Amino acid sequence: MRNLKRQLLAGPYILWMAGFILLPVIMILYYAFTTTGGSFTLLNVSSIAFSVHIKALLLSLKLALMCTLICLILSYPLAMILNNMKSKSQGFIVFIFILPMWMNFMLRILAWRMLLSNNGVINSFLRTLGFPGLEILNTPAAVVFCMVYDFLPFMILPIYNSMARIQNDIIEAAKDLGAGNITIFLKIIVPLTMSGVVSGIIMVFVPALTSFAISDLLGGGKVLLIGNVIEQAFMQEYNWNLGSGLSFVLMIFVIASMALMNSWGDENNTGVW
Repeated sequence: MRNLKRQLLAGPYILWMAGFILLPVIMILYYAFTTTGGSFTLLNVSSIAFSVHIKALLLSLKLALMCTLICLILSYPLAMILNNMKSKSQGFIVFIFILPMWMNFMLRILAWRMLLSNNGVINSFLRTLGFPGLEILNTPAAVVFCMVYDFLPFMILPIYNSMARIQNDIIEAAKDLGAGNITIFLKIIVPLTMSGVVSGIIMVFVPALTSFAISDLLGGGKVLLIGNVIEQAFMQEYNWNLGSGLSFVLMIFVIASMALMNSWGDENNTGVW
């Protein structure tokens, strides 16, 4: 009887997964391997080999890797500083990191578009100080900058949570055995926070790789990512088959990167707790 109640409680979740996860994936697979007439074809998937698509995919991978690396470099020391703060200050700082996420995603992008424009606040401030203005808008640098701003909390929070779970007894025991700060950092803190690092990398790399709104608004049509190509196939050309084929290839890249990072995280997990 108890198992039946649990199955009934899981019913809405199963319906949610079927309607919003499984069904869209099935539709993508159907359109990816069929023509407009419904016959089987591999042309939609193999179109990723076209030069324009390869160029967009490689640029997406490049910018996603840059965004992930910058977020990791910024997040690890910030997470360490946050972990060493007093408990009252920690909650306030975490709230500050989460606060921008409460704002609409598109509004944040449009805000940075205004800030980075030639006559925006940043360039006006630089010219007031006697410095030349920055022509960063409509460049890959602007896209990476906004990606880092949007996805930085997704890197900081997992690393901070993994650091907060490290018991002080482990650190004190290492010091009693003569370990220095560098040894403690390399042999204890880094291995024990590796799960948070892997989670943060996945949570930043995946949305950065599939992003199209940021490059569309801050790239000015000059930064064409694979997400923009897919969006144009669906919304402008109304070619669902081509868009689904490219989406399938991108999905393979995402799944492969997640599997690679998870396996790498498992290999580097020492399990010292």
